[in-house]
Amino acid sequence: MWLLLFILASIVFSALLPYLERFGFGRLPLDLRLRVFGREWLFPLGSTFLLSLIAWGLARLLR
Repeated sequence: MWLLLFILASIVFSALLPYLERFGFGRLPLDLRLRVFGREWLFPLGSTFLLSLIAWGLARLLR
């Protein structure tokens, strides 16, 4: 269940990344940017974890 949630959060985060970069997301310590063969790959592990934690906290407050 957690793996599915993490994958879905990563997909949503990747789609929203251009907008969230203004607030510092995508540049956290666990966010990996790799350039391979002229293409940049982003693995937003730290930002996804932070956004998931925020969503979990909001869900707990609203429950």
